Formats: sequence, C-alpha cells, structure tokens
Amino acid sequence: MATQHPQGSRIENRWQRHALGTALACTLLVSGWQAHGAAIQATAASIEKLPLNIPAQGLRQALLAFSQQSGQNVLLDGNLDTALRSTAVVGNYSAQDGLSTLLHNSGYTFARTDAVTVYLVPVTNQPARREVSLAPTQIQDYSSPEFSQNVGYQGKAASSTTRLGLSAKETPQAITVITREQIDDFKLNSVKDALRNAPSITVEQFETDRTAFTSRGFKIENFEYDGMSLPFSGGVLVGDQDMAEFEQVDVLHGANGLMSGAGDPSATVNLIRKRPTDTFQAKIDSSVGSWDNRRLALDVAGPLTESGNVRGRFIASHAKGNSYLDQYGREVNGASGLLAFDLSDADTLTVGFTEQNSYSNGSTWGALPIAGADGNRIHYSSRSSSVGQPWTYWNVKTQRAFAELTHVFDNGWASTVTLTGMSQDSDTKMLYAIPATATTVNAYINRTVSTEHQVVGEATLSGPFTLLGREHELTLGANYGRTHHDERGYYRDVSGNQIESLADVLAGNVAQPALNYTDDRNTQLFTDRQKSLFAGARFSIVDDLHWIAGARMLSADGDGAGYGSPHNTRVHGKVTPYTGLVYDLTPQWSLYTSWTEIFKPQYVRSTGGGVILPLEGKSMEAGVKGLLLDERLTVTVAVFKTDQQNVAELTGEIVGGQYLYRGTNVKSRGIELGASGEAAPGLELTGGYTFVRIEDDDGDEARKYIPTHTLRASATYRLPSLPQAKVGTRVQWQSATELDNNSAVKQNAYAVVDLMASYDIDDHWSTSLNMNNVLDRKYLLSLYQSAGSTNYGAPRNFTASVTWKY
Repeated sequence: MATQHPQGSRIENRWQRHALGTALACTLLVSGWQAHGAAIQATAASIEKLPLNIPAQGLRQALLAFSQQSGQNVLLDGNLDTALRSTAVVGNYSAQDGLSTLLHNSGYTFARTDAVTVYLVPVTNQPARREVSLAPTQIQDYSSPEFSQNVGYQGKAASSTTRLGLSAKETPQAITVITREQIDDFKLNSVKDALRNAPSITVEQFETDRTAFTSRGFKIENFEYDGMSLPFSGGVLVGDQDMAEFEQVDVLHGANGLMSGAGDPSATVNLIRKRPTDTFQAKIDSSVGSWDNRRLALDVAGPLTESGNVRGRFIASHAKGNSYLDQYGREVNGASGLLAFDLSDADTLTVGFTEQNSYSNGSTWGALPIAGADGNRIHYSSRSSSVGQPWTYWNVKTQRAFAELTHVFDNGWASTVTLTGMSQDSDTKMLYAIPATATTVNAYINRTVSTEHQVVGEATLSGPFTLLGREHELTLGANYGRTHHDERGYYRDVSGNQIESLADVLAGNVAQPALNYTDDRNTQLFTDRQKSLFAGARFSIVDDLHWIAGARMLSADGDGAGYGSPHNTRVHGKVTPYTGLVYDLTPQWSLYTSWTEIFKPQYVRSTGGGVILPLEGKSMEAGVKGLLLDERLTVTVAVFKTDQQNVAELTGEIVGGQYLYRGTNVKSRGIELGASGEAAPGLELTGGYTFVRIEDDDGDEARKYIPTHTLRASATYRLPSLPQAKVGTRVQWQSATELDNNSAVKQNAYAVVDLMASYDIDDHWSTSLNMNNVLDRKYLLSLYQSAGSTNYGAPRNFTASVTWKY
C-alpha cells in the first residue's frame, strides 16, 4: 500500500506451447487484481475511526504499517532519510489524525491526491529530526516501494548485506549496489552481466558454462540470497543465473567474517530477491538480439486478500538463442513464486520457491588452447573459434526454496529465522583440448553426472540497548549449513584422452566415443558442515563516533572422498574478530576504518590429496564516504591491505577430471574510488576505478591475470526537450594482463563500449535498443586458467526490447 512516488536456435523451445496460456493468465491476473485494488480503496475510504497500533520506529517502516492498517496509500519520497523516527500511534484515530500524529516532529506533513492517497510534504523551516542511535527495528521491508520501485542508480544496500542493521554510510567497508534501473537500462539479464557492472569485480569466464569472479586480487566465494550464503559451492557459477527474480545486487567489498559468514578477503555478493508487494503491479519484458537470441520475462505481484495480509509474487523468464561461438547455444527457463503472510501486527512469514533449468549445446570443458605445446601464443583469426562439439552439452537443473519468519518486539528488538535449501542436478558431456604438438591436441572427453543438496539455517536477534546513558545496537545470531555432493565421471578408458587434430576439434569433427569407463578415482561423495555463532554491536561512543565490534566462532567438518582422495575437514571453535570505527564529519561525510582476521575452510583438492588447508590472514580498510548534490550522489574512497596465507591457487594439473590447487601466500594492496547517483538533473551515473597490486612472499608481482587498473562507468541521460527518451553509455576498461606461468600469453589493455537508447511510448509501453561492444574490440575473456585456455569476447551485437508494465 505504501508506494513510491511516480518518477534461430539450435535448441528446442520448451516454452512455445505454453506462450498463449501464459498471456491469457496474465490478462486475467491484471483484471482481477485491478478490481480487487478498487475494492480495497473503496473500503478504506468509508472508515471513519481506525484501530491503529503502530509503535515508535523508523519513519518509513511506520508509514508502511500505517498503510497496512488504514488502507491509505502513502507515496514515499525515494530519498526519505532512514534515520528519521516516527511517533507512536496506538488507539482509535481517523486516517487524517493518525497520520498527523505519526508524522509529528518528523519534518514532514502530508497532502492528498484523492480520498485514499496522500503524499509527504517537507515542513518549511523545520529541520527533520535525526537520531544519533541506530533505528531499532532492522528487519528489511522487502515489500516497500523503497525496495520494489527504487528509482535511479543511487541504490541502498539491503540490511541483509550490511548486517547489524547498518546503512551503507554506517558500514566501515565499501559497498556497491547494482540497482534494478541499471539492470533494465543495460539489459544485465544474467549475474555475469550484472557483476561486470561492479567497478571492483573482474568476471573470469574461463569456459562456456563456468565462471569465476575476483575482487581485490582474490576469488569471490561468498554468494548470498538475501544474506543467506550457500558456502560450499567453491565460488564458481555453473551455467548462468537469470536476473528476473532479483531486485538488485549488493557487493560488500573486502573481508566479511563477521557480517557475511566465513571470512573472504575479496567481497560478498548478495542477490536481493524481489518480494510480494502491497499494491498490484505487473511487467512483461520481451527482447530479440544477435545470433537469434530472444528473451521473455513476466513479473506479477500484489495483495491476495482484501486486507492485504497475504501477498504474492510470480516471476518467470525464458531465454534462448545461439552464440558467436561455433556450435554453442543455450536455453534458460526459470520460475519463482513467493508468498508473504502477516500472521499478526508483529509477525510476517515469507516463503518462496525457484526453479531454473539451463540447457547448453556445444559446451566446452576449458576453452580455446591459447598457448601451444612449445609455450608460444596461438592466434586465431576468428573470434567464433571453439572446442565445443555438436554432441557436447551441459544441462543444469537448480531448485531453491526458503522460509523466513520475522518478529518485531514492542521494545524495538526484532528477530529473524530463515531456512534455505538448494538442490542441483548436473549432466555434462565435454571435451578438453591440451596441445600435444603444433597441430594436434590431447582431447580429454568426459561425461559427468552429479547432484548436490544444500541446506542453511540462521536465527538472528537484534535491537537497541542503553549503556552509560547512550543508546547502542546489538545483534546476536547462529548459523548452520550442510552440503552433500555425489558425482561420477565416465571416460572411454582409464587414460581418458585421445590424440585429435586441432583443425578437426575447431571444425566440430571429433567423433563421440563410447564413455563407459569409470572407477573410484572418477567419483566424489562427500558431506560438508559448518556451524557458527556470532555477535556484533554498534556503540555510540559520542554523537558522531561509532564503534562496530564483534566476532564469529566457526566450526567446520567434512567427510567422504573425492576423486580417490579423502575429503576430510576438521575445524572447531575458530574465532574471527572484527572491529571498525565510523566518524561522522558532517551529516553528509564520514570517515571509517576496519580490521578483521580472516579464516575460511577451502573445499578444493590439494596436490597432496584431500582438501587444501584453510585460508587465514588479516585485512584492513580505511576510507571516506560522502553525499553530494543535496545527497543525490554518493561517493566513496577506500584503501585496503590484505595479507593471506595458504590461498588456493590452480596448478594447471588435472587428475581424475579435477583441477588441483596449491597453497600460496599472497599480499594485496590497493585503492577503490566509486560514485553513484544523480550527477545533474536527468543524468544518472555509477562507476569506479580500482587499483590493486598483488605480491607473493618475495615481493614479486603475482596473479598477473588480474588487471592492475580497472575502470567501470555507466551513465544515462533523460533528454530535457524529450523527457520520454533516454540515452546512455557503458565503458569497461582494464589494463594489460598475462598468464601467470607463461609471459608469452598476454592481453593488452582494452576498453569495451556499449550504447543504449530507450523511449517511453506511454505510461505502460516502452522500447529500447542496446548496442554492445560498438567499437568491435577483439579481446580475450580471461587468463584465469593457468593451463592456458580461454575464449574471445563477443563481437559487436545488439538487443531490441519492448516492455509493458502496470
């Protein structure tokens, strides 16, 4: 109810026979929900006295509660200060008197657009009251328009990202938010595309269907859904993840042992789900593009009961097409359903289920051999060259479910209990090419089937407390995670390889052998578990100085075997401390610093057999955060230093179909600059610059596949003379890189430039055109694999889209 203020394929299409039914269902949903919304408004308008029970709390949350209890629509300002507090409203009030009481001394009054709709109006010459302490109730209101209809590029990080109920400004680490508007403007329809927009992240797409991500010199292994991590996936994205079900992506830079699970020196990526909304909304996106790519996405949400105490959301997406890479094509189908139940004024239960099925043909294990048997660089005239064959494939079926129960206490404390689960089935048939002579390769051909089941549960309790006459904030929590993995590989014989002509491999002429051989060295069967307790507090030392301190105690164990080696992990009672200071220079500027130890179990195979020992180290960060241009533009400057021991590093060896890793000591130093928001009327921008130097124990440069300098920037401009039109550009530049163990293989510095234009036909229809790599730059996707294989990036391509929304 509280709403934001207006501002030719090689794969069989499994959805075509359902398209007509989906369209008819959407029409019925729209009509039914419109009629339902009108009934709610008529009922609310007829009530004279309302029983209201709204305790003093954060102003935005109080307005949401008022909307839910009164039936009044409140149009919220997207820049409403999260530090503002409401006055308690308990008893029988008219809608007019209740809202006036709630807004008392907040710096706002209100005006009406109709009998059931109001909007906030700042009180002239009366400054809005600001609280020094943290707002006590820190449960994220996912159904509020602040989240579901966030306008612009100045995104607000979810409370599940920053933990401890901290806003981005109050968090002593840098944060990047990729908003839904950025995603829509530049058609960032996959997680890989979205993270390429994050200034501090390098996307290492080393195969057609597997991708790693690095930040500050280290691999990112903490990926979360609404703050809940699935910690054993190894940080490699298998297949792809469509962005239709997510509202935004938050990136918490640096080590995160307290805030986001096991310590990770790179970053934490938190995918924020769309949630059921208090008012009806619907959207259909359709697009077509180069190489016969097309995509259709549906998103419908709103109340399911007259009182609005039950809300729902349904999201579906279908993407299908070929590729610039020879042989390769892909289809991805996804659907998500969510329900939110207000069990009482203080309790909300949200449940959700998502299924995504990905089917890829012409997939590759590894990629193009980029260095010959003699170590010299191999150059390919065509960017379409690929080692994929007509019979290779990678099919992945993923199911995720979650249940979240929140309770708000009368004293400002809040609790959240969340349970999530994931099941993934994977079936692949692949070819890996390793040069043997100038014209031949060792072709490793394999079929692998695997299943993985994960479950994670977490309970948190947070709220304010008084000490020495000042109000502070405390968060307590417990977390448990378990994964079970079962995998088997099949080869033609015990060696698993055969000699093939490189020309035949590139032409897709390798015959498919019978893959019947397997043994215990080609299997994985193991279980991993993690348990942790954590506590953190934000102390208000003085009005402008806040100290964040806490610790997490972690236990981890694993058993089973992987590819002929024991899979044993035993860590108990390991404590990871965290501390940070934030000093508010002014209401718009703050200085911060943070320090933490890092401890992270690693679940990859070592050269000595079994899993590699845990990663350990220390990380420090200091910076400045500011708000410019009437707080419409956020800027950040951060410097960081990380020392790591026993960092898992690929050796380039493959044993039993599994990559081997060794432990190394690595130091990382750098600086990050970032900005996001409205730089001028109609001009939205986001971007940043990162410098990172990575050294080994001897002080020599390490991890040369990671660029020393990167620049990411996106900007859009709504034309003043034609406000329905928007134009924009995106630039991604990075300095030169090279293969870690072969300086003959290099990628020079390069930039990729994208362009976009969109036009709002009316309130419901819009269209857009996106041109990617408009300069048609030829470049290598990644030099992450020390074995020396990669593909070229996509040449110039386009996407044309039409969108309908209600």
